[in-house]
Amino acid sequence: MPLLGMVTLYVLTCWMLGLVGRKKILGFWGLFLASIFLTPIIGLLLLLTSKKKRGY
Repeated sequence: MPLLGMVTLYVLTCWMLGLVGRKKILGFWGLFLASIFLTPIIGLLLLLTSKKKRGY
């Protein structure tokens, strides 16, 4: 069970990064997939360094 909990926490962290990054250039799916494949720490760095989409 600890493995399932860790995987769930990992995916939820990636999901939250995607939600926060909805209005960024990469958008939800870009940040979510980058966080899944590259780790949430890299996803957080991408979130902090990416610019907002035009129109917001």
